[in-house]
Parts: sequence; structure tokens; C-alpha cells
Amino acid sequence: MLVIIISTSCEDQLYQKPVSSKIVNEFLQVEAEVEQYVNATYATLQSPGLYGLYLIALGDISSDNTFDEVPANDGGIYGELDEFTITPNNALIAQTWKDSYVCIQRANVVLNRIAGVAYKDEKVKNSRKGEMQFLRALMYFNLVRLFGDVPLVTTETINPNTYFKQARTPVSEVYAQIIKDLTEAVTVLQPSSSQPGRVIKTAAQTLLAKVYLTQKRYSEARTLLNEVVSSKAHELLKNVSDIFATSNENNKEIIFAVQFATGVNGGTEGNMIFQQFSPSGMVSGSKGHNLPAKSLYALYEPGDTRRGGFVDVTSAGIPYSKKYPRPSGAITDGGSDVVVLRYADVLLMLAEAENELGVPEIALDRLNTVRTRASASFLRPSSQEERRQAIALERSLELTGEGHRWFDLLRTEKAITVMNEWFKANGKSTVIDENDLLLPIPQAQVNTGGLKQNPGY
Repeated sequence: MLVIIISTSCEDQLYQKPVSSKIVNEFLQVEAEVEQYVNATYATLQSPGLYGLYLIALGDISSDNTFDEVPANDGGIYGELDEFTITPNNALIAQTWKDSYVCIQRANVVLNRIAGVAYKDEKVKNSRKGEMQFLRALMYFNLVRLFGDVPLVTTETINPNTYFKQARTPVSEVYAQIIKDLTEAVTVLQPSSSQPGRVIKTAAQTLLAKVYLTQKRYSEARTLLNEVVSSKAHELLKNVSDIFATSNENNKEIIFAVQFATGVNGGTEGNMIFQQFSPSGMVSGSKGHNLPAKSLYALYEPGDTRRGGFVDVTSAGIPYSKKYPRPSGAITDGGSDVVVLRYADVLLMLAEAENELGVPEIALDRLNTVRTRASASFLRPSSQEERRQAIALERSLELTGEGHRWFDLLRTEKAITVMNEWFKANGKSTVIDENDLLLPIPQAQVNTGGLKQNPGY
């Protein structure tokens, strides 16, 4: 098996450029080689099937937050998600599946070999192990929420035939591995890093809390989220427009972000998000995928700085996200980092956990901390259900375009009700049921003979 060796740029960020190839069996024997392979694992996150493009859409476009302006555009790969007409041959989900397992394999290679490699600093070695456990857990968390049961591979694949026709692993076992990886990662990761883009301790705590929240283990989630708050490593920025500004990347609100840059390594470190997720006709070549819905834009109250700061409208009245600003050069070489975890999400998850645990005062405090930062009005919903609705709405307003809403609907078991009501309110005949809550397994994977397709496809 061949591996691409990676080097970091002069900016000392996790920007990657292929420079040579080596046989893995003759590689990863000294610290420098392990470090290169760790960076190669991070590089996978930039892939189009992951945070280079598709994962953002997968977390939003099937929800009521965003829509596809021209569903037939680009072969319908986004439109099928938006209209719940997706087929197992959809190239978008095939790419996401493939890139996820490439990242998992690279993480497994490091985790399989790093114990036998001498490091000058044992803390760095342990941190690298935690970073790879985090990335592996992140990939499986995405996969299990999108597809349900998926093949669980935690050892380095030296011979591909070893896993040929491997069956799907039950969701419960996949979650057990995710929790194991993140729990161990929390104990070894560093509280900070001088190199932007590296996984730190609060990132593992936040992701593990999100996993626990998904499993309705509210007490465990609350403990972790409070630890993130108590660390004082992060804070809300006063101006919402500063959070996603390319001139202010890796600020204190950001817990973990995938790094991108315009004009680096021959244009290989940028992304196509602005081009793909801007209204068609807004600029030459823009595609109109995954746009904020007009119904979402209308929910921002007067004076809310996120209206205009996070979401704005064109002269034709079409909403668009401002979280991925226009690149200074080619529109296919975007320099916006993709934020995976940030502090506002921590506070809103904490509000949700506290509400479910019957502590309304703290729940409202966390909710209103996020709202008042955006100059939105102070909310005082009196019942637990009203607070649930307020927190869910706030997550839509705050996190739109970051790939959370569809997963929120799945987690709270509201997807079918919310989407069917949304379709009806918008004059659409689409009706979804339980079979629409998971994506189909890519047909190429089913064709290997080991994977049974999800119901309804």
C-alpha cells in the first residue's frame, strides 16, 4: 500500500503538499515519519467528501434550514438529498463514505505503529495518539449518524482482502468504540497547541459530550461541557462577524476547525464551499447548493446581528451564508476554515442537557448568553417543552450552515414531524418516514457482497 508523505507550509499550519511516496512497511519507524503521517491524516479532512464540501451539506440540506436552488444542478447529487429522492448511486454519499474510511485507515496506521516509535517528548507522542483517536471517532460518529450500522475497523488494514465482504457493525458497538476513543483522548490531549488546526483536549471533551447528548446521557454530557466552560480556553466573540472572518481564523470561539487557505501549494489548500454554496448568478460559476431557506432568514428578529452577520440576502432576495466569505482569488480556492466545533455550540448543548435534567435556570442562562451576544431578546419560556423548542430554534439561528441541523433533528427525534410540516407549509408534496432517516449504503459498497442495504432503497 502506498502512502502520500506530507509537509507543513511556512505558516506552520496543517496545510499539506504531497512531496513523495513510500511503502508503509518501510515507513513510520522514527518520529519525523510518524509526524508526516499524522499530518497526512489531518489532510484527509480537507477531502471533498468530508469537510472540503459534502459533510456540511449532509448535516444541513435535508433539514428545514437549507435548500438546493437548482436541484438538477451537478447531476442532482445535492437535490436528491434536499428532496429525499436519494439513490444508492449518488456520487456525493459515495465520496463521503470513501473519504471517511481513508481517514480511518490513516488514523489506524498511526495508532498501530506509534507505540514502537521513540519520541523526544512523550507528551507529544501521547497527544498524537489522542489526536488520531479523536479523528477516528469523528469519522465514525458522522458515519453512524448518516448510515446507521457501518463496518467498524480499528486496526491497520495491510491486506485489503482481510476486510473484503465485511458485514456492518451494530450501531451500539460503533458508539462504544467512539466513546472509548474519545475518553482515552481526553486523558492525553494537550490543553492548547501552538499549531492551529490540531486537536486539543477541549475538542475531545466537546465531541464526547455531543455523543452523550445524542445517546440522551445528559448527566455525562453536562459534566464534560462544564469542564470545557471551566477551562476558560474558549469564549464567545463580541461581534458575530468576527467568528468566521478569514482574517480572524482560529479565534477563541473556535474549538476545532479544518484548515484551508487561498493560494497555498498551487491552490490545493483551498475549498469550493463559496462557489458551491452561493446563489446561482451571485458570481460567475456559483452553484446555488445548500442555501439558507427564506423561512429560516425570516426567523431572525429585528436587531439580531446574525441577520446580516451570518445570513444575508442578495438583491433578488435569495438568502446566502456569510460564514464562507468570497475568496480573494479563484472562487474554487476558498480560504475559509470549516468550523467543526465552537463554543456557542457548547453553551447550547449545555442548555439542552440542563433542561433535560430539570435545571431550567442554568438552561436559560446558557441559552440567553448566546442570544444576547447577538443582541437578540432575552427569552423566558416557562415549561420544559417550550425551552426545548427555544433551544432548538436557537441552534438553527446560531449554527446554520455549519452542518448541525439535520443531526439535531435526528437526535431529538423531530426529523419526520418537522420536515413533513415544513414540506406542507412550503407547498411541497414530499412526505418522509422512518426509511428516510438514514442514507443508502453506496451501491459500490453493496456490490462487494458484504453490506446489506438500508430499508427503503
